[in-house]
Amino acid sequence: MRLFAPAKVNLNLRITGRRDDGYHLLDSLMVPISLGDDVEISRVDGPPQSVTVHADSPDVPPGEENTVHRAAQAFYGRTGRSEPVAVSIRKRIPIGAGLGGGSTDAAATLRGMNDLLGTGLTTGDLLALAVSVGADVPFFIRGEAARARGIGERLSPAGPLPRLWMVVLFPNFPVSTAWVYRNLRFKLTKPSRNNNLIGNLDTPHEVAQVMVNDLEKVTIGRYPLIARLKRRLDEEGAIGSLMSGSGSSVFGVFADKADAERAFAGFEGEKDIRAYLAFSLT
Repeated sequence: MRLFAPAKVNLNLRITGRRDDGYHLLDSLMVPISLGDDVEISRVDGPPQSVTVHADSPDVPPGEENTVHRAAQAFYGRTGRSEPVAVSIRKRIPIGAGLGGGSTDAAATLRGMNDLLGTGLTTGDLLALAVSVGADVPFFIRGEAARARGIGERLSPAGPLPRLWMVVLFPNFPVSTAWVYRNLRFKLTKPSRNNNLIGNLDTPHEVAQVMVNDLEKVTIGRYPLIARLKRRLDEEGAIGSLMSGSGSSVFGVFADKADAERAFAGFEGEKDIRAYLAFSLT
């Protein structure tokens, strides 16, 4: 069974508080995009509840460190099923890029095992499992534009959004999400509700008006190249540019497909970055 596992970008990310256990609370507008991995799941011979994960990228962590492995074990724990599976991943989403590459593969694994083994878990069941695997995994279970709150697990539909054409730039180095949050100097100076996201966003220009990321200051402080890539996207005609998640990827939203294609041509083939032409799946 083969599934498409889309990446995501955060069109808006505000930090709204911090829990007693140290986890930060957020309010974010997330959309899946056309850049994604292929995840293939098959039944194999082997010990009960064993999981074999293979990826075509050496950067994918092996064994239990992999979110796909954790997702499969969570699935076995919830369902009691024992059939061993093999998961093969064709990676297109850069790792450590703020694009949700590990989380989307984990969500695809949960959905795929449910279908492959015929366990009949509901979407609600899968969402509950996804929370136990990682904060971004529930978003990819539904795979639609959503407003994420709490630590990312509280999802509500974002409503209709326009098709967004974008250029995504990965600067060939990962950023640790844990490091970014550890170094975030949070001070509550704004309302806990993200009022910019309340209301309709009908055009790319209206979306561009809400593009802000509270984590940029931390990541750019250590990696100033991210700020330079944002400026380059603006110079190429982006109507809005932003770092996705905790980085290191940045993306520019363009008024239309033609503008995005022209900008992409200006980045394609550069040695120090990977450029992707993508559109939102909304």
